[in-house]
Amino acid sequence: MLEEIEGDLLELYHHWARERGASKANWLYMLHAIKFLRPYALDFLFPLSIINPNHMLKNHFKVAWRQLTKNKAYSSLNIGGLAIGMMVAMLIGLWVWDEVTFNRYHKNYERIARVMQNQTFAGGEVQTWRSQALQLGPELRTTYGANFKHIVMADFIQGHTLLYDNKSITRTGSFMESQAPEMLTLNMISGPRQGLAGANSVMLSASTAKALFGNEDPINKIIKIDDRPEVKVTGVYEDIAHNSSFVNLHFIAPWELYLQGLPEWLGWGNSWFQTIVQIADDAEMKQVSSVIKHAKINRINEEEGARFKPALFLHPMPEWHLFSEFKQGVNIGGRIQYVWLFGVIGVFVLILACINFMNLSTARSEKRALEVGVRKAMGSGRGQLIFQFFAESILIAILSFIVSLVCVQLIFPYFNEITHKEINILWSNPLFWLLAIGFTLLTGILAGSYPALFLSSFRAISVLKGIFRIGQAATMPRKVLVVVQFTASITLVIGTIIVFQQIQFVKNRPVGFDQNHLITTPIKNETIHTHYEAFRNDLLQTGAVEEVSKSETRISQTFITNSDFEWEGKDPGMQDEFVTCRVSHEFGKTIGWEIKHGRDFSRDFRTDLSGFVINEAAAAYMGFENPVGERVRWGSNGTYTIIGVVKNMITQSPYSPVKQTLFFIDYDNSNFANIKIRPDVQTDDALTKIEAVFKKHDPVNPFEYSFADQEYAEKFENEERIGKLATFFAVLAIFISFLGLFGMASFIARQRTKEIGIRKVLGASVITLWRMLSKDFVTLVLLSCLIATVFAWYFLDSWLQQYEYRTQMPYWAFAAGAMGALLIAIITVSFHTIKAAMANPTESLKTE
Repeated sequence: MLEEIEGDLLELYHHWARERGASKANWLYMLHAIKFLRPYALDFLFPLSIINPNHMLKNHFKVAWRQLTKNKAYSSLNIGGLAIGMMVAMLIGLWVWDEVTFNRYHKNYERIARVMQNQTFAGGEVQTWRSQALQLGPELRTTYGANFKHIVMADFIQGHTLLYDNKSITRTGSFMESQAPEMLTLNMISGPRQGLAGANSVMLSASTAKALFGNEDPINKIIKIDDRPEVKVTGVYEDIAHNSSFVNLHFIAPWELYLQGLPEWLGWGNSWFQTIVQIADDAEMKQVSSVIKHAKINRINEEEGARFKPALFLHPMPEWHLFSEFKQGVNIGGRIQYVWLFGVIGVFVLILACINFMNLSTARSEKRALEVGVRKAMGSGRGQLIFQFFAESILIAILSFIVSLVCVQLIFPYFNEITHKEINILWSNPLFWLLAIGFTLLTGILAGSYPALFLSSFRAISVLKGIFRIGQAATMPRKVLVVVQFTASITLVIGTIIVFQQIQFVKNRPVGFDQNHLITTPIKNETIHTHYEAFRNDLLQTGAVEEVSKSETRISQTFITNSDFEWEGKDPGMQDEFVTCRVSHEFGKTIGWEIKHGRDFSRDFRTDLSGFVINEAAAAYMGFENPVGERVRWGSNGTYTIIGVVKNMITQSPYSPVKQTLFFIDYDNSNFANIKIRPDVQTDDALTKIEAVFKKHDPVNPFEYSFADQEYAEKFENEERIGKLATFFAVLAIFISFLGLFGMASFIARQRTKEIGIRKVLGASVITLWRMLSKDFVTLVLLSCLIATVFAWYFLDSWLQQYEYRTQMPYWAFAAGAMGALLIAIITVSFHTIKAAMANPTESLKTE
């Protein structure tokens, strides 16, 4: 049958050629075309789609599969590049989904909010605080109760020791009012959500109960939290999802138990706690926020209210994670910028992969032109051809999606480690598969759109007469796509360099104290406070410790602020604010701060109990040229004398200017021990000796410590995580770009094989041929470098503006990105161009 058809076609064409004077070369060209299309002859000549439309769809995919298997190298490039693009898009999509669904674990999350406040300070500076006064909860219930369904006062989540019999573990948790479990809609495993009844109850997460009790039933078991009175386990709840603000809430203790240890003098001016609310079912968030705006200023004394101007507002739970940053009392976003950033990167990387498909398809267009010409001559319409090419691209997209699923599953451990998340493919989620199918079809259509429209537009008569040339119709769009591809890749490279440059710039900022061999440990037992001198002496006598001191907070986390200070020359209308830190006498010697003026605290001077050591920022804030000896009155606390000025130390955000800070002596309220290990002692040996002393003075609580340099390094985790993600995606984007370039160089070198042979016969050198073949690619990459530089400068400058302490964009970063891209492009293209240039010209001239 096929032989008969082939013979008829050849006879028909022979007659047609004789009538029109067609050359022998054209006749042979037609013969080769028919032989090339022989495996598909039945599919082309019998329009079974008229009888059975399903057969047409099956036929298109069957032909597409034949094309893929026949051109394995081309298919591998296309599937590999598209799979990487889809993998990146899928990873970013799952990451973005995890971010935008943050806190949705809590069923009422849209109606839950945190009460926050804006405080106005000197010079009109407005600061936004999450912390509130102890009295705010009762005030909201009494005066504004109709607007709320739940009002919960709580302390901030932090680590505590849980003790059962002789076993102790450390877990993070919070003391909360009894409505908290219901408001947070905890999934209870044992006991009711109303389990926080009275001061002698506690609720545990499932993992905490397992760690503390093993396989025993935890309900009604008696435990202790730190050195507080015993409590009874009244409920066990499911561990809260990792993408929740309460992921570290491993236990909930009653608020009444927490109040027992608080001083009686706490007032409206002491914002130490958090207030979380759920608005009433018939209430609107903005309306309730405006109603409670003056709830605090109406209760504090008139003078303080006039100075602070505290304005309350509700910060909805859906915004806690993505919109957490405030400037001058206005929400300026937060992590949402990274969601948008990586969302755009995901789209761009997928587009890069689609561009590869388009470029490789159009680069092979002359090979497919013959097929299109014969099909059209045999009656195929353009719509059928378009559908055929879309079938090929969709088939490639399906295969790429399968490969990308495997790659994503393999790379998840590394990806989750970078992102600090617990993301997984949503295998059992119908929505995921619905989106995956749509995503795959959209990618296939997007990738195949230009090749389908371009290849199907060939004129059959031009192809069959052998006068068909691709020309600018294909080369110009292909060049544009290459420029777009490399522009995106180079921009990502430059962005990655600048991110790490910013991190390194801040890391190199002088810290102001010696972090080496310095550890901090919380003091949880009152015995250590009572017998502190004995505790300190025992540590010094180990021979492993150089110095010991106490402080109110960790040295890298000074967050307590106070006001109501008066000094000579202060503007009467100025609302002051200082970071304050209670310390012991040896604090400066322990951390190694640098005295700029005056002296350090000393046990030889009893007057130092009413003395301040201030930092340089505080001296400038108060307007003192020579602050030593100046007297400062602190409200009802009395008058203090400045005895020394120390170099600014970074004890808060390393990206912001150092805040004005006052250090003063107070042993009773300093809850952390700072220990300087001798540099000539092995750290492991020193820690063993230090732990033995802790066990002697506190046999109940486990010995916990953290190194100061590690705590400081944690301040860069978010930026470093973003930098690592950007690097990961930039590397993949570059790989996709150069994978496409590799394929294009291969096809173009193959297309120009005969030209290369002729030039070699005429005396062209390998270098000359390499320059000729590489010139176009190098020009395109240089143009991409120029465009990428403009884009990167604009966007990165905007990103750096969010940091008060920031690097200048180095010119070498742009040069490095451009030179790196150019070098890789030259290497990639050279592989094929040199291979083609060194080929035997005799073999090249045989090529048809």
